[in-house]
Amino acid sequence: MLVSSLKNMLINVVWRNQIDKVRLLFSKKRESYFLFYKILGFFPHDIEYYEKALMHKSIAVRSKKTGRLVNNERLEFLGDAILDAIVGDIVYNYFSHKHEGFLTNIRSKIVQRDSLNKLAVEIGLDKLIKCAPPSPTHNHSLCGNAFEALIGAIYLDRGYYYCKWFFEHKIVNRFINLDKLAQKEVNFKSKLVEWSQKNRIEVSFELIEQFFDEHNNPIFQTEILIAGVSSGQGIGYSKKESQQKASEMAIEKIRTDKDFVQFIQQKTEDSVTITEP
Repeated sequence: MLVSSLKNMLINVVWRNQIDKVRLLFSKKRESYFLFYKILGFFPHDIEYYEKALMHKSIAVRSKKTGRLVNNERLEFLGDAILDAIVGDIVYNYFSHKHEGFLTNIRSKIVQRDSLNKLAVEIGLDKLIKCAPPSPTHNHSLCGNAFEALIGAIYLDRGYYYCKWFFEHKIVNRFINLDKLAQKEVNFKSKLVEWSQKNRIEVSFELIEQFFDEHNNPIFQTEILIAGVSSGQGIGYSKKESQQKASEMAIEKIRTDKDFVQFIQQKTEDSVTITEP
């Protein structure tokens, strides 16, 4: 279990919760406030941020104030960046003697889409997301996207330290064993190769450069070509490490860049819809 570095924050959260609990008993949206309290461990100030975090674009809700479509995509974008910072902060302090490559690998394991999907289900977000019947094209990332949007909502509503408090106390302490995670290897290369075989798309790993660091240790740089198109690069102290990092980048590109996927599909001249890895 991760020992929190935010003891003063915990005291403040407990004290503030007592005040908010009394205040919100008379709110018209008290059910929503108390629902999010069970998830977060503290009461929201502006409930609209959190409600928006659970709105998928498929339901096409319009704002009563602006008339614009309301969904969680902007909050997801913000939450993705904040989550990277929070996890980096936690990992940096927990593994105080580990090098940058190790820390990057641990952070990647925590924030990868499959992990966020599982964490969202663990805290019950999957039952709260408002969306049209999920299709295969977005079902894979639906819960993880909502989790990132929730982080974005917390950040706008309460700031960075509440985001970190939530992730430390309600996520890491309950669902993530950092020591075990450090021993677990995510094989991004195998995932990419499996994806290429499933979709009948050629993938190649090209060693584009080899050089030495200041201590004369060899460093390898690998580029991944998908259907002949550059799709990711990685640098590591072994060919395997560089291929893993390049594969991780390529997988993320496939999952998030629709224009890239369409371009690959045109290159392959295949009418079959490309699935996510």
